[in-house]
Amino acid sequence: MNTVQLIGRLTRDPEAHEGNGHQVARMRVAVPGRDRDAEPDYVDVVAFDGLAATCLEYLEKGRQVGVSGRLNYSEWEADDGSRRSKHQVIARDVEFLGGRRSDEETDSDQAQEAEPAAA
Repeated sequence: MNTVQLIGRLTRDPEAHEGNGHQVARMRVAVPGRDRDAEPDYVDVVAFDGLAATCLEYLEKGRQVGVSGRLNYSEWEADDGSRRSKHQVIARDVEFLGGRRSDEETDSDQAQEAEPAAA
């Protein structure tokens, strides 16, 4: 079984690419660590075709997303002759969760301002 599920925030806007006649969206997701003070894990995510088009149109840096997919490992030789490798998630589904962090903070600030003060 090769299944990955993540929830995190996009570290930048998705990037559009073409590959073998397919539309490709590349994203990086910051997944919070287990402890509140822990650094996040940064995970590369790739979406194809219709899912890629939707991600490119509607997602932007800071947006919270849920990603379901499979883990993929690739190796290659760099221009300098060194061996390189990386893991990435090939997305089957991307759920658009909360808005951008700044939008959520603005919404909560407005909600607090709208509440009447206790007498």
